[in-house]
Amino acid sequence: MRVGRIRYLNCAPVYGAVDRGVVTLDADLVTGIPSELNRGMAEGSIDVSVVSAVAYARDAAKYLLLPDLAISCNGEVRSVMLFSTRPVQELGGQQVLVTRSSMTSVALLDLLFEQVWKAKPTFVPGDAEADDLRRDQAPVAARLVIGDAALMLRHKEHPVAAAHGRDYPYVYDLGVEWKKWTGLPFVFAVWVARRDVRLRDALQVHGALMESRDWGLANLPLISSEASAACQLPPAVIHEYLAGLDYGLGLEYLEGLSEFLRRLELAGKVPQGKLVFLPAA
Repeated sequence: MRVGRIRYLNCAPVYGAVDRGVVTLDADLVTGIPSELNRGMAEGSIDVSVVSAVAYARDAAKYLLLPDLAISCNGEVRSVMLFSTRPVQELGGQQVLVTRSSMTSVALLDLLFEQVWKAKPTFVPGDAEADDLRRDQAPVAARLVIGDAALMLRHKEHPVAAAHGRDYPYVYDLGVEWKKWTGLPFVFAVWVARRDVRLRDALQVHGALMESRDWGLANLPLISSEASAACQLPPAVIHEYLAGLDYGLGLEYLEGLSEFLRRLELAGKVPQGKLVFLPAA
């Protein structure tokens, strides 16, 4: 079994116990950015993985959702941010750099521009890692930044923010913007198994990930402290971020996911489909 995980901080609570040997996962871990995991699942080189919500919607016939496991927010997400030189309503005709790493973030931003902010910028595909922010300052009016790089850029004392934060006086948290628009939580990523994977194997992976997630949520201070040095952020900032995310998929979050996919479907961006879950053992 090959199991995918995002290399960003947001996956640390789900895989923390596996990494430390507290929970046994009988599989090979494949680490990458969301777009790499989406592609690996679509091509069949990965069996079970966290994938973008949009990637699930576009290939739902290939996948089964793992119950009660997702990366979601109910308001602030803190790691999916639009940094802009001007108010979003004034970005029509301007270039907006959008990450290649996440289908869901770009799809949500597209909906917000089209249906809420009533502006039509030109999306320019780019990258959103911290190193890219340091070396690549393309002359764009705004940039969508996700993951650890977004946390760094929004934290005023981080070197990346100190160097470039002043370039973007307008900052929009996409989790907040969705909540203001719909009143619902937002689901950025879900865990799925390919339908051709043996049910027993998929259930074993699901059980291990659930056990590891529960351990991770109970040990957020430890995870935050250990992650601090690598990303040059204070443990308190990391803890606030991880504690603000939801790693389940309860009814309200399912409603938020369904509403996002419904709006994408109406906009012609994903095919008609439905949520189908991995059956119980």
